[in-house]
Amino acid sequence: MTDKQMQFIAWLTEKGASMCVRQAEEKDISRIAEIFVFVRREKFFPIFQYEPYSFGEMQVLPVAQEYLDCPERLENVLVYDDGIVRGFLELDGGEVKHLYVDSFFRGRGIGGKLLEYAVKEREASFLWVLEKNPAALRFYERHGFLLTGEKELEEDTTEYLLKMKKG
Repeated sequence: MTDKQMQFIAWLTEKGASMCVRQAEEKDISRIAEIFVFVRREKFFPIFQYEPYSFGEMQVLPVAQEYLDCPERLENVLVYDDGIVRGFLELDGGEVKHLYVDSFFRGRGIGGKLLEYAVKEREASFLWVLEKNPAALRFYERHGFLLTGEKELEEDTTEYLLKMKKG
């Protein structure tokens, strides 16, 4: 295969992946809620160790209902959908509020595609990340986000959030 052919295949692959990012729709809510709950349990329970929230209060149906009750919130959600919704990103203005990829599909560039799209098309420029989540810190750094030096306590906890801005 020639270099030009390989470049064309790489371009097609890149183009196809970016075409998988789209605006969330009501039909996506159950999948968004499922990803939200299970990723938060997986990533945050080891840090916070608070069972009443992680396995009691935080359930798929109430999270889905929050999105149904607030349609304007859904307007700020992007999904990665290639036939299956594999991850989502939620914005609040220029802030990335949530970026979660189903654990079965991690390592495929899905989170990066969602983040790149949000930066280019939705002007996402900053986020807060848990200090005790080094994998997330590395991920955002790889995608051009830099620590600002600002930090604040996560509400009702003793854990710190660190602010990152697109460099």
